[in-house]
Amino acid sequence: MLKKSAAVLASSTMLFAGAAFGGGQEVHAGEHETSEVKNVIYMIPDGYSTSYATNYRWFKGEDSAFDPYLKGMMKTYSEDSEVTDSAAAGTAMATGTKTNNGMVGVTPDGEEAESILDVSEKAGKSSGLVATSTITHATPATFGSSVKDRDDQAKIAPQYLENDVDVIMGGGKEYFLPESEGGKQKENNLVEQAQEDGYSYVENKEEMMDLKEDEKVLGLFAEGPMSSELDRDETDQPSLSDMTSSAIDALSQDEDGFFLMVEGSQIDWAGHAHDAAWAMNDTQAFEKAVTEALEFAKQDKNTLVVIAGDHDTGGMSVGANGEYDVKQDVVQEITATGDHMAEQLNDDKSNIKDVVNKYTGLELSKEEVETIRSSETPNAAINQIVSDRALVGWTSSNHTGVDVPVYAFGPSSDQFSGLVNNTDMPKKIAAAMGHKLDDEDGGHEGGMAWKEHDGIEYAVPMGGWHRGSVVDYLKSNGYKANFSFRGEIADSFDINNYQGTYDQNVFMLQTLKDEWHSK
Repeated sequence: MLKKSAAVLASSTMLFAGAAFGGGQEVHAGEHETSEVKNVIYMIPDGYSTSYATNYRWFKGEDSAFDPYLKGMMKTYSEDSEVTDSAAAGTAMATGTKTNNGMVGVTPDGEEAESILDVSEKAGKSSGLVATSTITHATPATFGSSVKDRDDQAKIAPQYLENDVDVIMGGGKEYFLPESEGGKQKENNLVEQAQEDGYSYVENKEEMMDLKEDEKVLGLFAEGPMSSELDRDETDQPSLSDMTSSAIDALSQDEDGFFLMVEGSQIDWAGHAHDAAWAMNDTQAFEKAVTEALEFAKQDKNTLVVIAGDHDTGGMSVGANGEYDVKQDVVQEITATGDHMAEQLNDDKSNIKDVVNKYTGLELSKEEVETIRSSETPNAAINQIVSDRALVGWTSSNHTGVDVPVYAFGPSSDQFSGLVNNTDMPKKIAAAMGHKLDDEDGGHEGGMAWKEHDGIEYAVPMGGWHRGSVVDYLKSNGYKANFSFRGEIADSFDINNYQGTYDQNVFMLQTLKDEWHSK
C-alpha cells in the first residue's frame, strides 16, 4: 500500500503527454468549495449496482437515504478483465491503480501502490476500516495492506498494525491470533500486540458501546465473517451502523481530521447466493450506516461522504420470468437467509414446507418442495424459489461488468459527477483534502515507449496498460486510431464505432499522424 512513484511519459512531444489514461477526468476545485475537506467517509456497498438500488427502493417503499445524493456512474473493469473481482476493484478505488483480479494494493507487476488511507495518514489524519466481512477481506485490505494474493489474509492483518490504522472493526479474529490459539498467525498474537501499541480491544456490541474517548480501537466481533443482518439478532455482534458510529466517535477526536472506509460486505455475498432477502436487508443495514455518516457530515460541515459499490454481483434484475412486475412484498416478509433455512432442514428433509413457511410465509407447492428435496444445494433452491415468487431475476453467480452508481455529499461532492473510472475516486478524494496520490498516470507504470515497424511509428503501452483505459481515453477525446494485433497491422477504423475484441496482453496503438484528430 506504500509509496509508488509516479510513472512519467517518455517524451514531452508525445501525443498523450499530460493525459491520465486510467483516470478519464481531470480533478478541479469544487465550484462552491471554500476550504479543504477535513474528514472523508468512504462507503462501499460491495456488489451494489443500479438494479440493487431500484429493488431496494421498492423494498423500502421510498427513496434510500443516499438516493438524493446520486452524482454519476463508475466504470468497474480491472487490469486483466472486463469483469472485476473485489481485490482489483478495491485496489482501483483505494489507490487509483488498475491491477489484476486477485491482487490487493499492488500493481500488476507486484509493486506496492499508495492508498488514499496512506495519503491521509501522511497528512496527520487518523484512519479507520470497518466491514461486515473479515476485516482482512479484499476490499478493506486494499486500503491498509499490499499482497499479491487476496487469500493471504494472515499477511494482511499485521500490515494494519504496521501501517498504524487507528480503528479496525469487523470479523476475522482468527487472522489476528496464533496457531496455538486456533488462529492463522504462525506465532504472533496480533491482538496482544495491538493492546501493547495502545489499542482498546473489544469483541462484542456491549464492549464497543462502552468505549469512551478511545482513539485507537481493534474490534473483532467474530472468528470469521460477521453475521448477515437477517441473522445478527442471534449474536452479540454490533450492526454496521453501530460500528460506523463508534468509528466516527473515535476518529473525530483527531483535530487534523480522519479518513474512514466502511464496507457493507455481505450485499455481495447475497448476490453470489441469489438471496434477494439477504441482499435487501444488508442494503438496509448499509443505509443505516450511511445515515450515521450523513448526520455527522451535516453537523460537521467539513466532511465529505462518498458512496459507491465496487462492482455488480449476480446481475440482479427488477422483474423476471416475462412478467411486467416485481414483488418486493414477498422479500419483505422473509426473516432468514437461504443458508439459515437450509441449516434447519432435518436429515430426510421432511420439514421443508414448515421451515420455508416459518421464515418466508410462503406456502410451497409439491413441485417446489421436491425441487428443494432433490437439490444438492437446498439453500440455492430455496433462494431461487423466493426470487421467482418475487420476480427478481439473476444472470450470474459471480460479478458482472456493468457500471455502478456514485453518490456524494459535502464539500467537493460535485467532483464526483458524470461518468468516472474507479481509479478516479481516490484521486478526487485526495484532491478534496488538498493532497494527491503518488501515482499520476492512472495506475500504469512505465508510460509509453516509441517503436518503429516497417517505417510506421507505434506508441506501445508499457507496464500492462488495460486496453479499456486506452479506449476510454480515445473515445472521451474524440480520437481515431489504427490498432495492431500481435504486430499485424489492422485496417483503419473509427474508435468511436469500434465493437471488436482483441488480445488484452499483447496490444499496440499505432500512431499514424494523419489518423489522429482532436476535438
